[in-house]
Formats: sequence, structure tokens, C-alpha cells
Amino acid sequence: MSNLKAVILAAGKGTRMKSDLPKVLHCVGGVPMAKRVGDEAMKTGAESVCFVVGYGREKVEEALAGDGISFVYQEEQLGTGHAVRCAEDYIGTEGDVMILCGDTPLVRAQTLGKAVEFHRSQGNGVTVLSAMVDDPSGYGRIVRDDDGAFVRSVEDKDASENEKKIKEINSGIYVFEAKALKESLGLLNNDNAQGEYYLPDTLEIIMKKGGKAGAYVIDDLSEIFGVNDREHLAMAEDMLAKREGK
Repeated sequence: MSNLKAVILAAGKGTRMKSDLPKVLHCVGGVPMAKRVGDEAMKTGAESVCFVVGYGREKVEEALAGDGISFVYQEEQLGTGHAVRCAEDYIGTEGDVMILCGDTPLVRAQTLGKAVEFHRSQGNGVTVLSAMVDDPSGYGRIVRDDDGAFVRSVEDKDASENEKKIKEINSGIYVFEAKALKESLGLLNNDNAQGEYYLPDTLEIIMKKGGKAGAYVIDDLSEIFGVNDREHLAMAEDMLAKREGK
């Protein structure tokens, strides 16, 4: 796909992995998690990929370097919005940009491609990939109106009791119009329970400025499965093996 690029968040240490190796370099199917994500982004036809790196940046850059790959450094971890803001110059104002997570190793190019097509066909300023889950606790929720139209994404910690009952979750994966993203990043604040800059807040900012936001619901939950500890890593290995029929 032309006029498409990707930013992959890969700065965290991943303390729950209990390892000095940066979390995104732990392997699933013999390949570092972040590399898997980058490869799938490239398969969608993205022209380039930019990794936001932090902890162990030298190791991460060495492991992920390649054609069309660049890196930006996030010195302090001040939330997902701050991480993406570090890549502001890369994002620019042309075309669309996918925002991906370096610890979701099972995301597929086919799904990302469909999300980009949906995003463009709807004329959205931003599209979040969402999923329906039985237990949404810990995830941001997608709030819709009575007609099913997207209203906002709310973090679990900031959700009301009613919002906590919502089963549609924010996967943390997005497609943005680059110009809309860049403008909204400049308007983010950290007035929330965590004192962090939340990327999901850009959705409301874009809508307030007259842009459209939407949610693309995916079917295969394994694609948004985030690895946070050794148990999750083993689960991702199992999911990959099943997918490949091993």
C-alpha cells in the first residue's frame, strides 16, 4: 500500500519478564517479537518502519536493523502518547501511519491491511483495532453510541462502572492519517490517573477537530495478544504452533 508507514513501540524494559534482555527481543518461533511485528508491517506494503526504542536500545537496534528500518529514542517512559510523539518527525503529514506494539508478536499483515482499507474507505482520521472479549478487565474500552458509532476509547483505570462492563477492547493498534496524528499529539495532556500521555486521547482530539474516528473489530484474538511475562511468552509460542499446524 502506498503512502503507508509504521511506528512500533519497543521502548519498555519488561520487568515482569525477569530478564536483562529487552522484552521485545524475546523470541517467539525463533524470531524476536518486535522483528515479527516489523516484518508483518512491511508485508502490508508499508514503505518504512520506525521503532521507538528505550531500554537496551543498542541491543534492540542491532537486532532489528535492516532496509527501511529507522529508530527514535524515548528516554523516559511517559505513556504511549509520549512514545509516539518521539517519532513525530518520522510521522510527518503525508499518508497514513500504523501504530503497533512490539510485544504483540502474532499480529498479521493480512489483518493490518484490511484495517488500513477500512480506515481509508471510511475516510477516518483514526481507526483503532478492537476486539470482543469475555474478560475485558485491564484493557481500554471502546464506547459506542446507541447506533453503534464510535464515541471514545477509555482507559480501564479511568472507566466508569458502566464502561467497565463493555466487552469491546482497544487493542493498542491503530491506523492514523499522519496529519491528524501529528496535530493531535501536540494537544495531548497527562491529566489522568497515571499522569501519562495516553495515545487513545488523540481519538477524541481528532473528533473534536472535526475528524472521523472508528473501530475495526478483528476476529482472531491471538493477533492482539500482548506478551508481558514468561507465561505469556509460552502461550504465544503455543498459539503460533497451532496457527502453523505444528
